[in-house]
Amino acid sequence: MFRRIFSPKRGCQHQRGCREFGYLLDQRAFQFASECERMRVDRNHSPLAILLLTMPVEAMREDDLLRISEILESRLRITDTAGHFSDTCIGVLLPDTPRSGAIKVAQELLELLKPPIHPTHYDIIIYPDDSYVPVEHQEKEVADGIDIPVSVGSNQMAMFFMRPLPKWKRTVDILGAVGGLLLFAPVIVLTIVAIKMTSRGPILFRHEREGLAGRRFQIIKFRTMYLDAESEQNHLQAWNEQDGPAFKIRKDPRMTLVGRLLRKLSIDEIPQFWNVLRGEMSLVGPRPLPTKESLQCEQWHRRRLDVTPGLTCEWQAKARNAVPFDEWMRMDLEYIQRQSLWHDIKLLLATIPSVIFGKGAC
Repeated sequence: MFRRIFSPKRGCQHQRGCREFGYLLDQRAFQFASECERMRVDRNHSPLAILLLTMPVEAMREDDLLRISEILESRLRITDTAGHFSDTCIGVLLPDTPRSGAIKVAQELLELLKPPIHPTHYDIIIYPDDSYVPVEHQEKEVADGIDIPVSVGSNQMAMFFMRPLPKWKRTVDILGAVGGLLLFAPVIVLTIVAIKMTSRGPILFRHEREGLAGRRFQIIKFRTMYLDAESEQNHLQAWNEQDGPAFKIRKDPRMTLVGRLLRKLSIDEIPQFWNVLRGEMSLVGPRPLPTKESLQCEQWHRRRLDVTPGLTCEWQAKARNAVPFDEWMRMDLEYIQRQSLWHDIKLLLATIPSVIFGKGAC
């Protein structure tokens, strides 16, 4: 989407056209600039501070925006970028800036932005410092001399970059999930009977995964292993066939006889249509990793959390367990850039033969 707008052939002239009010980028261009800065940080590991200024509705008129633009341009460095984050929020990207530096910039801007263009609230978020800190474990910091609400290090980075599910995609998900549950109803009944008759324990297996913006949810599968199989994973680590933080064994000794067949035909994944109906997953999207594995990923791997996870994606449809972990992650990121209705349909169709022939199944 952004590649066409910022094509090198169009040059700086078109980029200037993306400045909505003087120095300020429009919302789409600011999103693109944010993505570029994040990729730069992932390469060189320098800090990126993002300042979000929540403005009064009346301050978003054209005359006031031009004044805000002039003030920002006079204070910010040439390497900084300012633009519209939302209808009532202005974002400022501060490369190579630690938290203390971002607070200083915020204080100076608050002195310059006088009513009626004085922010009602501001947030400072640091990438990647705050990325792995759960909200409940964060400490609030208050900058000296600030008499308006402020959140510093509030772990909003994942929310900042996340891409909400498009309406067309949610519509397809609901129709596909309902259709899938109805279509596979006989298979579901037979699977329930087979699991119940061949092994002790619950029919369904629930496991915590990280989804959109790092939100945790319980993925649902048909149980394919013996009871307490999770506790034995550490003992099997030496036989792990997947590099990176993921854990996969093609012939896992913890699987039941029925479970091995369910895995081979991907029948164990059918209950995830319920996760799709709940909005926790999509039909197509990066496969959600267990929380423990996801937290061990490198920073650039976690860009896959920008979108809703799915039942199938590039990796699931084309390669499954046959690629290194980094390549798996790159395939997920490629999907995020290319996602469209037609691309989703192609991946769903490509998944069918992969499932039928058990290609790469564990």
